[in-house]
Amino acid sequence: MEWIGATAAKGFRLGFALAIFVQAVPLATADPTEKFDAVREFAEAYDQIKSRYADRLDEKLLVSNAIKGMVAALDPFSYYLEPDAYDELRQETVGVFGGLGMEVSLEKGAVKVVSAFEDSPAYRAGLLAGDLITRLGETDVAGLTLEQAVQHARGEPDSSIALTVLRKGDAEPRIVTVRRAIIHARSVKSETIDSAYFYLKITHFHKHTAENMLAALAGGYQQTGGLKGVILDLRDNPGGVLKSAVAVSATFLPEDALVVYTESASEQSRMRLVAKPVYVTGGEDYSTLRAALKSVPLVVLVNGGSASAAEVVAGALQSHDRATIVGTRTFGKGSVQVVLPLSAGSALKLTTAYYSTPDGRKINGTGLVPDIAVEQSPIGVACSEAAGVGAPASKVLAGEPAPNVAPAEGDCQFDRAVEILRRLRNLVES
Repeated sequence: MEWIGATAAKGFRLGFALAIFVQAVPLATADPTEKFDAVREFAEAYDQIKSRYADRLDEKLLVSNAIKGMVAALDPFSYYLEPDAYDELRQETVGVFGGLGMEVSLEKGAVKVVSAFEDSPAYRAGLLAGDLITRLGETDVAGLTLEQAVQHARGEPDSSIALTVLRKGDAEPRIVTVRRAIIHARSVKSETIDSAYFYLKITHFHKHTAENMLAALAGGYQQTGGLKGVILDLRDNPGGVLKSAVAVSATFLPEDALVVYTESASEQSRMRLVAKPVYVTGGEDYSTLRAALKSVPLVVLVNGGSASAAEVVAGALQSHDRATIVGTRTFGKGSVQVVLPLSAGSALKLTTAYYSTPDGRKINGTGLVPDIAVEQSPIGVACSEAAGVGAPASKVLAGEPAPNVAPAEGDCQFDRAVEILRRLRNLVES
């Protein structure tokens, strides 16, 4: 089973870990001479350290540190898991987790916030994608591995931790206090808009996200009398289960349309995933709805916190001209990590491949550029006054009520999405 997001995306979630667990596989073939020379050099260095270093050394610790250094030098998302950390990772419960409720990576000696889960402690404390955390309580992040930083951030529910945060544009660090909690992650939220359109918010992708989304769409189909348009909100969605992201894409794409493919030096890590029908537990048919969803007007909202599996969905729908992508450039996390167990009870979390959109765009390091760029206006500034942002949707067509939906008033990106759907509807009906 393939996962991206959490440990498999952006590094690690503070309190929520998803990963691919795979069996150890035979070592890749290599030039025997080159391989022998490299191993011999390592053995020589090991022997010299053991025999000449000033202090007594623990051999297991020495080897462990060597592996850590070797893996850490590869990329920010690969690292070595000690046996205890590996056990903890395997025991994590998908969908329920304790901690701060955000996904992070390690960058330049700081913990970088990829996304704060909606309704999580981190979200309520105001942490934003791109924030750099330099201290966790009294502990400096510099010198810590990502795993160690995560351990420092965890604690008993209702206990608090003070984070020292550097935010772009700030002259001085800010102190943000976050109260830890057991987080019950709701993947899909939905609501009708103006009795005509349907709003879907996917906070992250777990095993049943596609099923939950289809069930929500069925309810919206009945409420709106046929769904005149759908807004799919992937903002601040840090990723999750890859197969779930493919299934969500398949809901709106023709069967067998390419959703995503991977590139890798390792042949066994290359794959091509295509759209297949999503079946809902309980045997629900939804055949009429399924047909309608292949052509319903669709707008996808993204921002800098949209990452990994969220980028897979947005990229697939954009590549096939199936949706209008609105918002700001996405995070740019397009690599996949697998957890590879080692014989001593430890494991490696290793980057094995990079994702590309169906039309060949690499996601990793660049992200996706929306079709219509819309920045969120600062607090207190009307959308119409923000650069590059038009009038709010509720004011575009006089006499139409403002939408009663999850996004707060003044959400310029959401307003633009509704405006696009209304214009598309007017074109169809004219």
